[in-house]
Amino acid sequence: MTEPREIAKKVERVTHGIYHWRIHNSAIGGAISSSHAVATNGESCVFVDPVRLSDEALTMLPEPQAILLTARCHQRSAWRYREQFGIEVWLPEDASAADEEPDRRYAEGDILPGDLKAIRTPGPEWPHYSFLLESAPGILFCSDLISNDPENGLDFIPFEYHEDPAETQRSVERLLDLPFSILCLDHGPPLDGDPKSALRELLARPVA
Repeated sequence: MTEPREIAKKVERVTHGIYHWRIHNSAIGGAISSSHAVATNGESCVFVDPVRLSDEALTMLPEPQAILLTARCHQRSAWRYREQFGIEVWLPEDASAADEEPDRRYAEGDILPGDLKAIRTPGPEWPHYSFLLESAPGILFCSDLISNDPENGLDFIPFEYHEDPAETQRSVERLLDLPFSILCLDHGPPLDGDPKSALRELLARPVA
């Protein structure tokens, strides 16, 4: 998967130890591609599906210690940062071949660096995951199920890009059973104002 050419200029703090940055990705029609970092202690962090950051913005984060990919389609700048920092890239164990060979593979239920739990969320494809940080306040890092448009709110990623749209909807329904109060997305800014209510509203809408 080709690395997006856009470079994020700034990092935003979501909550204590959680950081977010995003680009308007020309490779997907200018839609938002978002990334996150999870601080593991005062000196290191884990990247989740990272797009490239400016060198100046990168200095605002703790030193990365690993890169976690929710799916093969979110390789983004993973291989750049693996080479730059000498850190491991993690990919689902059943994902198809990536641009480069990952250092580690993970499966459903595994606890990954940053204390992130791998949650299989199929629909876009079978080897598709979200990550749950169970410690308070509870944070869910959701991949290609849904997006958050700053003006229009939550919506499903267009179903034309999903292997099984009905399974995507079921995956979103199952998210409601997870313990989180902040929703971080791969496409759009984080949502911390009662995200479960927003998910219920999305699920209640008629499917076009």
